[in-house]
Amino acid sequence: MSRILPLVLCLPTFLLAAGSYSRPPQEVLDVLNANRTPSVSVSPTRTHLLLQTIVANPTIADIAKPMLRLAGFRIDPATNGRHLTTYITALSVKPLSGGSETKIALPTNAKVATPTWSADGKMIAFTNATASSTELWVVDVATRKARKLPVVVNGATESAAAVASAPFDWMPDQHTLLVKAIPTGRGNPPAEPTEPPGPAIQESSGKAAPVRTNQDMLRNPYDEELFSYYATSQLTYVDAVSGKVTTSGKPSIFLNVAPSPDGRYALVTRLHKPFSYLYGANSFPRSIEVLDSNGVTVYSVANLPLADRVPIEGVSTGPRSTRWLPTEEASIVWTEALDGGNPKEKVPNRDKLMVYRLNKSAEPPSELAKTEHRLQGVAFAGNGAMWVTDYDRTRKWVRTMELAGGKAHQLFARNQQDHYKDPGTAVTNLTATGQRVIETNGNFVFLHGQGGTAQGDSPFLDRMDTSTLKTERLFQSAAGKYEDFVALLSADGSRILISSESPSQPRNYFIREKTGQLTAVTNFQDPTPQLRKIKSQLVTYKRPDGVPLSFTLYLPPDYKPGTRLPAVVWAYPREFNDADTAGQVTGSTNRFTSITGMSHLFFLLRGYAILDNAAMPVVGDPETVNNTYIQQIVASAKAAIDKAAEMGVVDPNRVGVGGHSYGAFMTANLLAHSSLFKAGIARSGAYNRTLTPFGFQSERRTMWEAPEIYMGMSPFMSADKIKTPILFTHGEADNNQGTFPIQSERMYQAVRGNGGTARLVMLPHESHGYAAKESIEHVLAEMINWFDKYVKGAD
Repeated sequence: MSRILPLVLCLPTFLLAAGSYSRPPQEVLDVLNANRTPSVSVSPTRTHLLLQTIVANPTIADIAKPMLRLAGFRIDPATNGRHLTTYITALSVKPLSGGSETKIALPTNAKVATPTWSADGKMIAFTNATASSTELWVVDVATRKARKLPVVVNGATESAAAVASAPFDWMPDQHTLLVKAIPTGRGNPPAEPTEPPGPAIQESSGKAAPVRTNQDMLRNPYDEELFSYYATSQLTYVDAVSGKVTTSGKPSIFLNVAPSPDGRYALVTRLHKPFSYLYGANSFPRSIEVLDSNGVTVYSVANLPLADRVPIEGVSTGPRSTRWLPTEEASIVWTEALDGGNPKEKVPNRDKLMVYRLNKSAEPPSELAKTEHRLQGVAFAGNGAMWVTDYDRTRKWVRTMELAGGKAHQLFARNQQDHYKDPGTAVTNLTATGQRVIETNGNFVFLHGQGGTAQGDSPFLDRMDTSTLKTERLFQSAAGKYEDFVALLSADGSRILISSESPSQPRNYFIREKTGQLTAVTNFQDPTPQLRKIKSQLVTYKRPDGVPLSFTLYLPPDYKPGTRLPAVVWAYPREFNDADTAGQVTGSTNRFTSITGMSHLFFLLRGYAILDNAAMPVVGDPETVNNTYIQQIVASAKAAIDKAAEMGVVDPNRVGVGGHSYGAFMTANLLAHSSLFKAGIARSGAYNRTLTPFGFQSERRTMWEAPEIYMGMSPFMSADKIKTPILFTHGEADNNQGTFPIQSERMYQAVRGNGGTARLVMLPHESHGYAAKESIEHVLAEMINWFDKYVKGAD
């Protein structure tokens, strides 16, 4: 210690020591810590609601628990699940036919994730994380009783979201679960070597292999051992009624597992060595196979090498997007590229859709369809029809065809960014065997959309006759409210479940009859009545070049008309082919105002006006759209401020700008290339594009193809021009592609080194978005203090 102490004492005074977490003002804390209304899930039988209380913000102690960063996954070694899963702490069931809500008794200190209905609606399965494992539980919906099953779950390679993919599937009998389990007797994890066995070596073969700037990759042989240990699962069948456990085959690293509609097989993707130190597990060598109930391979779809030759905006070669055909007993469908996966190749067809039927094993795989452009998605309808959607990257054009009875016809075609012409998405349901298909009623299907208009979103439900393409509007949000379709409650769509909210009323759920009559299902109360005095309105205007723009103007509680306020412009740039789609309005001012997490809307409680979602379109040819990025975002920012000043609500001399991720990149560029703002807040950004040389956002060129664009767009290269005060925040454990924490560290050093005013806040254990209660409170305090000092208090 005596050797280190003099070095610490000699640290220059401009370095700030780590301190305790700060807290924002009490009025902010009151809203931040208010109770949240539950989220809901409708049973497949459409008879019950599952109400879920989600932990808003875990503590710093939760996210500081040990974490392994392996092959693109973040693994909690104690639970063998995903680190920092969004947990549910309470579940209850409520019948849609009326009656009281019944709370489900959960284990003590429950940390529930992935609640999943059986297709018959009789049971719900979920995982529960304990201090040392991940358990599997089931709920009997009739009795509302929960019980633990005798299996230990491996969730290491599953999504971290509470409502995303689960490490289990309901079998078609709807009382058996196919589980990725911890292998019995696997022993202790590999011990870290006391000395390295040798160097970590990578080698290139001389062929182009562009790679995005991935994080959390494997680094050495020890990481490979750890990944193999924690990612290896044993396929296990568990009877949810009797508790009987049956293992299947040998343990493997299973990335995906899905039972066949007839329950006889499982379609699996297994990873195998050699692993990569540049690519994540989703690109590792793999085999795609069909296994029988004993774990024996009955069909091999493909054995694929490392996917390291994928062109920018391209796809891998060989079978991809492999899945069961939901309307047949045991048939597999997959997509294959016909252009080598390269979008720049000139070919008549980019993809083909293949099928292999196990009950006709003597027949080779056959072709179901070819697509002119990249196959974006395929869906199957209950009546046997197939919907195929392809995407033309040149025009950003998306098209959906229906294939039925050997014939094909076009259902929809539009610019993918044309929000106003979006016909909606087909409503789906679960078959009796648990397969998801498009809901049909004779020739009719149902389309649910956001209903984009120049006045904002107005969600709808249409019924379309697929033979004539004529549509009938069954439901649309009422004026002055934001109502949205949730689920069909009758086969013909005459009875549906909707959500309804308004600026003064929280979201609740209602049964809506064809006559328009509403029956309340929930009665959630306003958790933050102090926000009801906040006013919002949609504001439209134009940029000098004629591009239409918009923002949502929020005014603080008790705003006095005629008063000019300090303001915050919060934005995120997006790229468009044309001005018409660039200027389209999204969102709605009819929604219930709620402020959560690290939202910039908390500035409203401090007397600021907010120009929220201020449009920052970058318009041009997709190949060269970024050539005028700087000029366009500066013009958009100036147009927003000018409009707000013209309205008499904003003091143009007291405006701050902020954004997260690409919005942080935008913020730094606006401060470097304009004098419009008094201060900026840049959260979790990337500022040096030479560190993301194989593309970023929608940029299709590499740094070596367009060095002047990468250099010119990088605010790091213009750090000497940033004299406006800027606050940088970044999670020390950011795992987002391209936004390494070093981006903010080096940007701060560049601004400071050139005499700028800057502050850098690095958040321990936080990722790209900040999760811990203490971190969020601290970030809000930093943001408010920064703008109070440099924006509100500006001369």
